[in-house]
Amino acid sequence: MPVLGRKLLWTSSAALLIAAPGARGQELAVLPPESPESYLGFRPGEDRRLADWDQITGYLDHLGSRSERVRVDTLGHSTLDRPLVQLTLTSPENLARLAELREIQARLADPRRIAAEEQRAELIRSGRLVVLVTSAIHGTEVGAALVPIRLAYRLATSEDPAVKRILSEAIVILVPSLNPDGVQAVTDWYRSTIDMPWEGAPPPFLYHHYVGHDNNRDWYAFTQTETRVLVERVHNVWHPQIVHDIHQQRSDGSRFFVPPWIDPIEPNVDPLLISATNALGAAIAWELHRSGRTGVVMNATYDAWSPSRAYQHYHAGVRLLSETAGARMASPVELQPQDLKGSWGFDPVSSSWNFPEPWPGGRWGLDDVLDYMEAGALALLSSAASDRERWLEGFVSVGERAVAGWESWPDAWVIPRRQRNAAGVAELLRILRTGGVEIGRATGPLSVPGREFGEGSLVIDMHQPYASFAQALLERQPYPEAYEYEGGPPREPYDVTAHALPLLLDVEAVSVRGPVRGDTAGIEEPGRGPPRRVEGLSDAPGALIGLYQPYMPSIDEGWTRWVFDRYSIPYVTLHNEDVRQGDLAREFTAIVIPSSPFEVLRDGWAEGSLPQRYTGGLGPDAVAALREFVEAGGTLVGLNRASSFLIESLRLPVRDRLADLDRRDFFAPGAIVSLKVDTAHPLGANMPRQTAAWFEEGLAFELVDPAQATAVASYGASPTLLSGWIVGEGRLAERPAMVEISQGRGRVILLGFRPQYRGHSLATFPLLFNALRPSPPG
Repeated sequence: MPVLGRKLLWTSSAALLIAAPGARGQELAVLPPESPESYLGFRPGEDRRLADWDQITGYLDHLGSRSERVRVDTLGHSTLDRPLVQLTLTSPENLARLAELREIQARLADPRRIAAEEQRAELIRSGRLVVLVTSAIHGTEVGAALVPIRLAYRLATSEDPAVKRILSEAIVILVPSLNPDGVQAVTDWYRSTIDMPWEGAPPPFLYHHYVGHDNNRDWYAFTQTETRVLVERVHNVWHPQIVHDIHQQRSDGSRFFVPPWIDPIEPNVDPLLISATNALGAAIAWELHRSGRTGVVMNATYDAWSPSRAYQHYHAGVRLLSETAGARMASPVELQPQDLKGSWGFDPVSSSWNFPEPWPGGRWGLDDVLDYMEAGALALLSSAASDRERWLEGFVSVGERAVAGWESWPDAWVIPRRQRNAAGVAELLRILRTGGVEIGRATGPLSVPGREFGEGSLVIDMHQPYASFAQALLERQPYPEAYEYEGGPPREPYDVTAHALPLLLDVEAVSVRGPVRGDTAGIEEPGRGPPRRVEGLSDAPGALIGLYQPYMPSIDEGWTRWVFDRYSIPYVTLHNEDVRQGDLAREFTAIVIPSSPFEVLRDGWAEGSLPQRYTGGLGPDAVAALREFVEAGGTLVGLNRASSFLIESLRLPVRDRLADLDRRDFFAPGAIVSLKVDTAHPLGANMPRQTAAWFEEGLAFELVDPAQATAVASYGASPTLLSGWIVGEGRLAERPAMVEISQGRGRVILLGFRPQYRGHSLATFPLLFNALRPSPPG
């Protein structure tokens, strides 16, 4: 792939090096950029045509080599080693003083670096609005991979006064994809489906190598390469006032979503940011309506509860999500009004305050997708650039409010030095330091009202710019209950309801009201995280695990695979055909079935919906092979919802006490619960007696035959719920959560929760690791 003028950005503890643009701009009048259509040989948005990652980056390099408004850099590389690219689009005058403008941003981001009101006013006057536009984090959202080409070309070449004003007042940082591996894989897949009965069908693999859709759930744990690159080399360097995150949604809903968000909004998001988001979203919707685009909705479907989707909410900036209706990838669809479906907050065929003009239906194709996306991005940039100084003033005000401290926050958090789970402490330190949180280490004894702490304890002073990030992650979440109507079933949250890191990492973190007495030294170096080795399992000779990967992709499988790779655990990926072949005990000591719905595991894709090799599931032949594997001495592990499939398919002597309950009686969309572990059982080794587990659509077991089935761990009695929201939590109390079942010479181990939740529930990792070690039944 040509690199042309692209530079490699890298960071150190001292600074980010940025080379000056040089004299390239002097040549630009001679060689203006080609249009995307001319360069690619087709118009982005054309039916049944997608660009792959080499074509996308090739064109963006071309723009960078021929436009004095564009700088192209490589931030780093993706999981599969593709370049992660950043475009900086602004006026030539701003490009020439880029380092100076970046330093102004850094000072505005930390009001402690501003000496006086006059200096504050001057920084706001001379600074520039920084807008980060990110796109194509989800590989199947194919319009989001193409719209950066159109948007960049517009900003690089247009003589429209509105565009020139954007470039004068703002620095637009465009990251065309946060998932280039997914862009490439989905493009290749879509091209293979053209003219087939399954044209435009979803791919039979995760569209991020490890975590599929969950790569947009990684904005506080920072587990994935792409997330860390963007946080460390863009967010923490440029401190954008606005992040515009471009997404696609299903084809049969609204045409375009923009905030205001629905409730709940996470309580540590500064109210100034909420108001700014509301105003900006409304301005975008107004502009789209003014230009004749229908089907635009606000305040529907999407909330702002979880920091896993919104890094900038806790770093003084606005996260503006836009969601545009998709097609059948690059193939158009025909939709009538009766085909459209609403979601929480609007009816797709009825006008309302937040959905003033429904879309009438008809043909909807990739060009429509790109049209709405580009129009939304330009409306955002135009609105924000016209009010640059107010955006900068609000930005520094959020930081000032954080440094002053919020009444609802403690004065400090203390993480005691001596803790059972040193790995959890190391991981917490890594996460907080990556998020820019300042942490001190006690150089001697510390005292706080009512308690003493030893040398080496960590102290987080809650009067600092990113205290809201620390508070959101360290406190427990009482999720606001919501029901579809009075007396009705619980309303489904957009995502999960808890994110309390000390619970997930098995770490004690103490909130302190009052002074912390004692000396601390600031920790300058980034946290490195814990060692990633499992005694007796990492690279263990003679142990080989089979990890089942359904063709109807399971994000849980991807997270499990990530944990295995991260901890050097030997495994082989198994598909339907591999399991059906049988004789599994000859090769594997353990087989893991990741969490997937019962029907997905049993049936998979329907015949004719995809090429035949991808259809079907773990039918009778595969079940027979799994039974044979266990009886021959193997260990079969079912994670979370996969346990239901194994209970029925293998006729195991346990029941799920939560099966078939109405949502009014039991509902658990994602929360943290207490767990009691039998530490005398081999599967409970290296665990405390009391810990916390992630519970999401999980199981609570009843032992039908205690002679065959043994409880290894049970849900706690009081309180069962530790953070988040569960309806009917009493139905979990003291029920078995992890069981071991003897069959023949082997065993089946069922975990009714997600022990490896999103790669950072270190509190329960040992239970999964223990299940994988070769050992006889307990």
